[in-house]
Amino acid sequence: MSTAAPDRPRAVLLGVQLPDVGDEEFASSLAELGRLAKTLGLEVVARVVQRRRELAAAAVVGAGKLAELARWTGGSGVVPLGPPQRRRADVEAEDEEPEEPSAGAAESAPPARATVVLIDHDVTPSQARNLERATGAEVLDRTAVILAIFQRHARSREARLQVEIARLSYLAPRLRESSGGKERQGGGIGGRGAGESQIELDRRKLRDRIAELRAELAAIERDAGTRRRRRSEHPTVALVGYTNAGKSSWMRALTGSGVRVEDKLFATLDTTVRALAPEGIPRILVSDTVGFIKKLPHDLVASFRSTLDEARGSDLLLQLADASDAAFPAQIEVTRAVLEEIGAGDAPRLLILNKVDRIDAAVRERLAAQWPEAVLVSVRDPADVDRVRERIRAHFERDMVEAELLVPYAKQRVVGEAHSACRVLAERHDAEGTHLLLRARPEVIARLRAGL
Repeated sequence: MSTAAPDRPRAVLLGVQLPDVGDEEFASSLAELGRLAKTLGLEVVARVVQRRRELAAAAVVGAGKLAELARWTGGSGVVPLGPPQRRRADVEAEDEEPEEPSAGAAESAPPARATVVLIDHDVTPSQARNLERATGAEVLDRTAVILAIFQRHARSREARLQVEIARLSYLAPRLRESSGGKERQGGGIGGRGAGESQIELDRRKLRDRIAELRAELAAIERDAGTRRRRRSEHPTVALVGYTNAGKSSWMRALTGSGVRVEDKLFATLDTTVRALAPEGIPRILVSDTVGFIKKLPHDLVASFRSTLDEARGSDLLLQLADASDAAFPAQIEVTRAVLEEIGAGDAPRLLILNKVDRIDAAVRERLAAQWPEAVLVSVRDPADVDRVRERIRAHFERDMVEAELLVPYAKQRVVGEAHSACRVLAERHDAEGTHLLLRARPEVIARLRAGL
């Protein structure tokens, strides 16, 4: 006898539109938060939004919107006075707009309560705590949501370490004082130091744990750096772009590899390196990288710096964008900003507007005029895949030069290296050794000459 699948946890999205955010940008950001919620396995049942000059100091939104939010979660809608939050004169400050219910909000309590509130902002620990007390639901800001998704999708040891470092760095300032925590002070071997409270001890343990994880990650990064140096003799391409732009699908199409492909945000966290197929000489290596997103937490960027080094050290960046997403120009700008942050802003780049099979001919024509440097393609079209593959090969072909090498018979290993790293146009033998006419990148020619 089959049993029904359990309902997914329900969530309410909370957004505040500040004066410097336009309507389109605000709607796009809130829609993206909804996709993040879906990736996290949550069912979004409502959106509560408000225009304000700034986030309310106590609980992000004003009293009316807080009550509306509580109707979806079953909370009181009021931040209790007293510890742990001191009373403020403007705790329930007047709202920036009349308190009108959001679309879809019901005056009566909904039949199914939401147990999670997702905020499309980064909030302070006290704001999150006050929201939890007023709604009776778990509260996650945008950074917490992204961290939860990264933690769920991390598979390799390196990715798990990177995510754990970022998670603990986020958690450290959000540790809560236990009841009487400030008064529980003492010393003793293996215990707290003299005058050290419980929360101080917890924070010290977190700092020590982060230091341990960073040391372990550094060892893994050294090995990864060694592998990158070994690959440096080959031309390299890195797929970069906004999360869910289709990087993994293109990785599979270009290399014929079995890379995991999912229609989810941040489905790929681990770097995968494969050869462009069909293989040629020289062999071109393609790497898939973690996706970018608006407001990507700085701790995650720092933790994933080793992974993102694949982009910084590549000879060509294949920047993908989802042409069917109306917000893709802003996503291209986010990608550019992150590349600048990791030191890859000046790397050669080929812009790929992907998923054009989802838009009509008129939109395609308009995009082609607006983005003349871009290649409009669909990974589902084999002809488009061939076009991109040829653009990659042509990029490296133009940087190649021809050179002649005379390899003495005592150093015939250089001949083998030349065949694997260069295109050998001619080869002949005489009493002096092997004469090679090669076509390759200048740095490869220089390396071979240095080995003679």
